[in-house]
Amino acid sequence: MRIILIIFSSLLISGCHQPEARRPVSQQSGSFIKISAERNKKLNADEIAKIEAMIAKDSMQEYLASENGFRYYYDIKNETDSIRPKFGDLVYYRYDVSDLSGNIIYAEEELGYQTYAIDQQELFSGLREGLKLMKAGETVTFVFPSQIAYGYYGDENRIGTNIPIKCTVSLDSINKNSSN
Repeated sequence: MRIILIIFSSLLISGCHQPEARRPVSQQSGSFIKISAERNKKLNADEIAKIEAMIAKDSMQEYLASENGFRYYYDIKNETDSIRPKFGDLVYYRYDVSDLSGNIIYAEEELGYQTYAIDQQELFSGLREGLKLMKAGETVTFVFPSQIAYGYYGDENRIGTNIPIKCTVSLDSINKNSSN
């Protein structure tokens, strides 16, 4: 009987004790984000260095810096008109895409004429902002770092991951939105 009482007492005492939760082995909160941010900063710096080196070799053009992080120059500039597209305007344009060495990725003939309602349709951010700088009749060559071009995913066809690109864009016309 004494043995039963001892077993019962020990079960009663051990049953009341709550097990302590295990602590995680690693407590590096935010380390992935920090590493990713550092990798992206390095990638961006490398791309900017490549773009700056390309520009330094091209003494024939005067490259301008945009507020949106890309560089550009005018192939044909419209000095007489002052109208630029605004929200909702429909623009008709042609363009090509090449790498920084000038190798054509997508030819203008292959892409054909494009229409775009300013800020109302999908378009990669660099080209979206570049079109807003143009006037009808102008041709501009833009140099876009990958983060404002096709970024990490590329175009899942011919443009790979994190590839800066050049686009030569001809803005044929701007049809003003009647509500502007």
